[in-house]
Amino acid sequence: MGQSELIYDIPSYVIAVSVFCLMVLAGMVARGWGKRVQLNTDAEAVAQASAVQGSLLGLLALLLGFTFSLSLSRFDERSVAVVHEANTMGTAYLRSDLISEKRRDAAKGLLRQYGDARLAAVEISAADHVARAQMVQRAAVVFDVLWQIAADEAREFPTPVSMGFAASLNDMIDALSTRNSAIDRHVPELVLFLLFGTFVVLGAVIGFSSAISGVRPGVPVYAMTLLIAVLVFLIIDLDRPRRGLIAVDQSPLAAAVGAMQR
Repeated sequence: MGQSELIYDIPSYVIAVSVFCLMVLAGMVARGWGKRVQLNTDAEAVAQASAVQGSLLGLLALLLGFTFSLSLSRFDERSVAVVHEANTMGTAYLRSDLISEKRRDAAKGLLRQYGDARLAAVEISAADHVARAQMVQRAAVVFDVLWQIAADEAREFPTPVSMGFAASLNDMIDALSTRNSAIDRHVPELVLFLLFGTFVVLGAVIGFSSAISGVRPGVPVYAMTLLIAVLVFLIIDLDRPRRGLIAVDQSPLAAAVGAMQR
């Protein structure tokens, strides 16, 4: 990955459960504190706590919408990148039919190897940075040989056909770079920490408000807390490629590589 992230390697469900527990714990602590100061509060203080609670709910809704939108856009970028890479590989393979016969078989064989390397990389968790880097390097080595074939073809036969084959290889390596960049791009952790902090503060305010008003938190409050934990899980799971329950569909790439083998 391009930058160090504190919580990236922590499973999504662990983070969601931790946020839920911290929110409930903050509510319990704040409720205990509220009971101690309950005798010194008046209707104005209760109204103020309710107003703060409503404001926090509005802020939370804004942060949830913003963060969910960010994670969903990252997920869409990765999905588009898979389709684009599959298309560029298929185009390069089709154009290899048009180059000279003495280089055609070698180019096709190398393109198959490149496709196999890229498809194998899909099975590697994005959290396994070492193995992932090795697979990218393997594809890069195959590409270097492919590019040399394209360069030799263009020098010997400087025609639109040879130039088109070289251009398709250039698009293919650009697609690899784009896809790797999309995998490394996540919702900034500062945004996630702000979101988690708002959850905990909201739990504390709900607990304190319920104590000074003399009304115990009901089922809707706990249902909302549980829903927040589920939303946290979805946001983080969407933001993490090749991990968790939500995964980018790799079938376009598999189909392109399968077509090369026929």
